[in-house]
Amino acid sequence: MTEDIKRPRVGCGAAILDDQGRLLLVKRVKNPEADHWGVPGGKLDWGEAARTCAEREIHEELGIVIKAGRVLAVTDMVAEDYHWVAITYAIESFEGEPAIQETHALHEWGWFALDALPAPLTASTRDAVAALKGLS
Repeated sequence: MTEDIKRPRVGCGAAILDDQGRLLLVKRVKNPEADHWGVPGGKLDWGEAARTCAEREIHEELGIVIKAGRVLAVTDMVAEDYHWVAITYAIESFEGEPAIQETHALHEWGWFALDALPAPLTASTRDAVAALKGLS
């Protein structure tokens, strides 16, 4: 019999700002943090670079192409039933118009001013916004 070994998971996303300084957020379907607003991204695959993961996941979820830049924030999310480490990148560029490609993962999306964000926000998004505002 194999023992079910619990291991941390890694998620990778990006803080995408438009030319008006608004942040692109998505409303998540799945746990952890279901029904929370957050930066787009997803689960790191075995053998995949984190930066590549953020670029791939955002393209799969929203159909846009990004170029991930520097690491903006790293967030530890540890609870009784999950353990995630989320890496959020700033972006160097993005192309395309967002549109939900994965309805099983996202409820909706929108552009939001940094001083008028929806609630509740994911932990990684709170950390990314603090970094964007220069507070971290």
